[in-house]
Amino acid sequence: MPRLTSTLRLCLAALLLALVGCASTSGGNPLDPFEATNRKIDAFNESVDQAVLKPVAKSYQDYTPNLLQTTVKNFFGNLRDVWSVVNNGLQLKPKETLETGARVVVNSTVGLYGLIDVGTHVGLQRYTADFGQTLGYWGMPSGPYVVLPLLGPSTARDTAALLVDRHGDPWGQINPVASRNQGIALRLVDKRAQFLGMDDRLNEVALDKYSFVRDAYLQKRRAEVRRGPPSDVDELEEK
Repeated sequence: MPRLTSTLRLCLAALLLALVGCASTSGGNPLDPFEATNRKIDAFNESVDQAVLKPVAKSYQDYTPNLLQTTVKNFFGNLRDVWSVVNNGLQLKPKETLETGARVVVNSTVGLYGLIDVGTHVGLQRYTADFGQTLGYWGMPSGPYVVLPLLGPSTARDTAALLVDRHGDPWGQINPVASRNQGIALRLVDKRAQFLGMDDRLNEVALDKYSFVRDAYLQKRRAEVRRGPPSDVDELEEK
């Protein structure tokens, strides 16, 4: 319950920031009406990443054995698959639900609680899905683009869906809380390590890194929602 409450506070804070941004709305991207505020939050996130997260991720990548890094990635990937099974089911996608569910079963048993990705080796494809995607699939518009403090790119729909996604995360049920938090920190560092070097390449190819990331994120989310017949929402969001 404390974790859920903190997530709710985060979402409410993001909403307040978005409302503050209304005062500085300009005639830019219609899906990014709070661009001025979003850019400030993005700059804050970038400073935190450069000062803390990136150096820790670099050390993790340099000094942690590759085999251990792989098992960490596999373990948390398997937990994410559990929630993907639920969301694929909510989207009435039998193939994705059954195949991702089979991955969970195989990796959780033969793969020793997900430490070994046996599912990929036997040809079981991963269909990642979250609750924001589920809401979009059933017709909820994405709403305005927002940048969340520390969490990065999102939309109004995806921010609201965080409440459910966090509650549906199997690791969120782990006790004691100290162990849960250690796992969350490890997952965050491991995920950041997987993207090391990408920011440097973005700086090289993008004239405006903020706009590049925003457009790539929105395009990616539309593609994820469209894993099936395109809805009227897709057409509305592109206008």
